[in-house]
Amino acid sequence: MNSNKAFRRRFAIWIFCLAGLIAIGLAVHFSTNDNKEATIVNEETPLSNIKPTYRAAYHFTTPDKWMNDPQRPIYLDGKYHYYYLYNRDYPHGNGTEWRHATSTDLVHWTDEGVAIPKYTNRNGDPWSGSVVVDTDNTAGFGKGALVAIVTQPSADGGKQEQYLWYSTNKGKKFTSYRNVPVLPNPGTHDFRDPKVIWDPESRKWIMTMAEGTKIGFYESSNLKNWRYIYGFITENIGIVECPDLYRMRADDGTYHWILGASANGKATGKPNTYAYWTGKFDGKEFVPDIKEPQWLDYGFDWYAAVTFEEGAGSDKDSHRYALAWMNNWDYPHTTPTMQEGYNGTNSIVRQIKLKSADGMYRLVSQPAEGLNQLTKSTESFQRIEVNGSTTLNTTGDAYQLDADISWSEVKNVGFRLRESADKKRHVDVGVFVEGSYSYVNRAKTWQPDKRGTYVESRAPLNTGNKKVHLKILVDKTSIEVFVDDGSVVFSNVIFPGWKDKGITLFSEGGTAVFENVVIKHLGKN
Repeated sequence: MNSNKAFRRRFAIWIFCLAGLIAIGLAVHFSTNDNKEATIVNEETPLSNIKPTYRAAYHFTTPDKWMNDPQRPIYLDGKYHYYYLYNRDYPHGNGTEWRHATSTDLVHWTDEGVAIPKYTNRNGDPWSGSVVVDTDNTAGFGKGALVAIVTQPSADGGKQEQYLWYSTNKGKKFTSYRNVPVLPNPGTHDFRDPKVIWDPESRKWIMTMAEGTKIGFYESSNLKNWRYIYGFITENIGIVECPDLYRMRADDGTYHWILGASANGKATGKPNTYAYWTGKFDGKEFVPDIKEPQWLDYGFDWYAAVTFEEGAGSDKDSHRYALAWMNNWDYPHTTPTMQEGYNGTNSIVRQIKLKSADGMYRLVSQPAEGLNQLTKSTESFQRIEVNGSTTLNTTGDAYQLDADISWSEVKNVGFRLRESADKKRHVDVGVFVEGSYSYVNRAKTWQPDKRGTYVESRAPLNTGNKKVHLKILVDKTSIEVFVDDGSVVFSNVIFPGWKDKGITLFSEGGTAVFENVVIKHLGKN
């Protein structure tokens, strides 16, 4: 992750995998050998001339070309305004720009085109940053102007420095303020991804910066002049990116600050997603409750995540929303969607809350409520006892599945999803009781890690309760699993065959009971 940053941001050598993917047809048949790659064939639906597509049924995807880091959405005039890094020249050219989309419900999105174009000044292409609504005109561009602080590789040797862009037409287009940075590089290699918030208590802007293994804190009264105030040192999670800082009210009524960042805990068996700390922030210094971070996702593909406020409601503190880029810098170009002219999918938007338990506070996640409006049909199943496997009399490739599972003595229990008719291909979601963990295993379906390293993601689970609730969201190229109250979530990319749509319940080493099994088939109008 760390040594490839320039490659990631500037996309100089994407062509390396294109030749292998250009032959991708419109369906996939898989070998049962976990480490073998897919065999690709052309295939049309039996009763129509409509070819199948890997385009997500209900996830946000880039209209074309390339997408990576999300930028924190803002709410303005009844809409969420969302910007993301986009490369119109992918896969043959490099450089990102900010593309714009809007939504009223965080489910249906309207493309608004490029808002901050690349290579329009001598500082090259815009990378990640954040945009704020300057309600009080602190920067002098007018009340309600949008101000974005953005990392760019400056003309001065390509240093990562922070530049200001502003918009006076409600975020449709941004103008570069000056060709010199509002926050110059202090002499460090990694100096990027500014995240800006307004602190109402100290009446100033606070910026967090990704600086290697440190998260730097800066303050400003006008968004143009910044002063360093504090540095939070991380440990054993690699170089951090895309920092995040916000305050929330927990379920017990107390207020807490959360500091987050995309991080790489693979070296110590931790995720490569969004790490966070709960604690206190006094306008100068962040003090964590504990030094060890918690994780907002345990899957392989939930990176560069952002959180943001509720827009329409008056209660901004009891919950927030979150979304992330569903990919991984270890295999960013390994996707059959490239045959369809694009590479870039976001996770669903989640609602996150802060809950107290055993003297600690943790974030829990559930799918945003707006997702319910996409329900096309619903199927419910009565109590099912399983010892071995039971295949449901239904199929699907875009749905939400809820189930309560209980057991007395079992070793392994769960679901085989996107299963082939011959039962050889599937992605497994379940609980390994003997190991006290929940998991998602994509070894027996095609998936992006050709090395076969990242095939099973795991998270600890108290199996002594002998029950679990699983909420599983399946789409054309993804699976997201919410365990129990959402304190554990897995987000993984998968590439099943077009016809692999089966759903099987399994229990190994004993009998398990599946109850309240509800499947909502999803799709946008």
